[in-house]
Amino acid sequence: MSHLRSDSRGADPLRPSDHIDGDRPASGPEGDGSVAQPKLGVIGWLRWGWRQLTSMRTALVLLLLLAIAAVPGSIFPQRSADPNGVTQWRSDNPDLFPILDNLQLFDVYTSVWFSAIYILLFVSLIGCVIPRTKHHWKALRSRPPRTPARLARLEHHTAATVTLAPGVDADAAAETAIAAAQAQLRSAGYRVERYDGRGARSVSAERGYMRETGNLLFHVSLIGVLLAAGIGGAYTYTGQRAIIEGTSFTNALTFYSSFNPGRLVDGDSLIPYSLTLDEFDVTYVPFGERGSGQAGDFAAHVTVARPGEDPVDGVVRVNQPLDVAGDRIYLMGNGYAPTITVRDPEGEVVFHDSVAFLPQDNNMTSLGVVKVTDGLADQLGLVGFFYPTMQPLDTGAFTSVYPDLVLPVLTLNVYAGDLGIDDGTARSVYTLDPTGMTQLTGGTTGVDSIQLQPGDTAELPGGLGTVTFEDETPAGTEVADGDYSQAVKRYVSLSIHRDVAAPWVLLFAVLALAGLMFALFVPRRRMWVKLATRDGAMRIEYAGLARGEDPNLGAAVTQLAQKHVQALTADAAVFAAASDPAASAPADAAPRAADGGTETPGRAATPDLD
Repeated sequence: MSHLRSDSRGADPLRPSDHIDGDRPASGPEGDGSVAQPKLGVIGWLRWGWRQLTSMRTALVLLLLLAIAAVPGSIFPQRSADPNGVTQWRSDNPDLFPILDNLQLFDVYTSVWFSAIYILLFVSLIGCVIPRTKHHWKALRSRPPRTPARLARLEHHTAATVTLAPGVDADAAAETAIAAAQAQLRSAGYRVERYDGRGARSVSAERGYMRETGNLLFHVSLIGVLLAAGIGGAYTYTGQRAIIEGTSFTNALTFYSSFNPGRLVDGDSLIPYSLTLDEFDVTYVPFGERGSGQAGDFAAHVTVARPGEDPVDGVVRVNQPLDVAGDRIYLMGNGYAPTITVRDPEGEVVFHDSVAFLPQDNNMTSLGVVKVTDGLADQLGLVGFFYPTMQPLDTGAFTSVYPDLVLPVLTLNVYAGDLGIDDGTARSVYTLDPTGMTQLTGGTTGVDSIQLQPGDTAELPGGLGTVTFEDETPAGTEVADGDYSQAVKRYVSLSIHRDVAAPWVLLFAVLALAGLMFALFVPRRRMWVKLATRDGAMRIEYAGLARGEDPNLGAAVTQLAQKHVQALTADAAVFAAASDPAASAPADAAPRAADGGTETPGRAATPDLD
């Protein structure tokens, strides 16, 4: 028998010669009778690559890669957000910095490799969404599928038998019943279509297209987020500036300590306004209490002035930025700014300014630098430490034991010589390069460092003049002896950030979340009701099919059947009695089709859903 079957393969005109059961070609590419594969060619490979790129699997992989690629941006300081941190990192790691900088780890979000992932993800999402949108639009306009011939083959199926009242026209009763089912499904949000024929009436209904709509909305919103972040980043800028109490800042490029613009930002066309720091309030947990010295609240009280408008007051707090003309102003840090005056030997003022000192610990031990460039025989550099509440250590050094002004002390080491700024080289105002300078106090000089309290004046070594630590307590203010609470000015470090993309990113993020909710929680269902009358009775079948997981589908089919039967039996003039659809048994394994045919034994039946 097998010999006959083998001999008949080649003679079967309906079976290709390269079929798995057919005769193979005499020779293939390998000369061993293998199947000859067609060559793709350039266009074929391009088409294959495009299909791979625009598959949902590739989009998910690229999204994961984008998240991983963003990790270095949170590990290493970025030039766009923390240029001072990058400079410090280079100073701390001079050997490793060039390697990492060549890998663009300090410019992650504008790097070539991050941009490549970003663009590929963008293209992949567009390639996924466009054909799915076209297919979904076509599905929305199409009719619900025809009713399957054998509803009993579906997993969720129930049936009921309704007895007609004597003398009732069977066709009229069937029309009434199918119309009731149609109205019931339509009121439940289904799209409904009638399919009648061969002695049976049926209703086909479907709903849940919002699931696919939500899925598409999610992906479109994700594209929107990428577009908003990419385009908006070109118009975004971030700048930093320290403002001392009583001084002002103008929103112009020359007034920023550091400024990081997007590619399309014009630094000469910033929105004009000014900020004046009127007062900085901070409260600390008092001595003796738990958490002594911890800050309870920070508040920078500012006055905002714009051209042609009256000045307005504002407050900047931690995590509560102030909005000025579309710029978001954040409070990033604070510290003390001792006012220092330097006079020449004749008593003429050659330097007078409030100098911001950088905090070094939680108790506000602060380090600052004063540079006197003109007016004296030599240029002077004063490196100072400020202690809000000074206490000597066993080693003889000083430290601060509380961040508020209880016993403020300023110590200064004096350097004379060339500050290195006459050649035009940019120098940080917070550091002093002692190269080429002579140390006159402190260290190994044998001369004690200058030590001052608010209001004190001390002689500079070598007869260079005097230095004064000014007491900034407002004139006429009544203060107790030893009260220094207003003697030293404070400063705040502000970050001015403009992000035109933020509202759009928020909008698309909300839309993406809404689309995701629809995609996750809206079930996609198809429901059918089919009935036929015979010998004064009407047999009604109910069935449902879900696309994906739908644990409530069986209950929905049963509920549909019960409500429909109850509505029919309420009309006693037409319908006499009905069986309980919830107690109906499944149909036979090989039920009779609605068209009068029977299912072929031994072959599984698949409902015609499309």
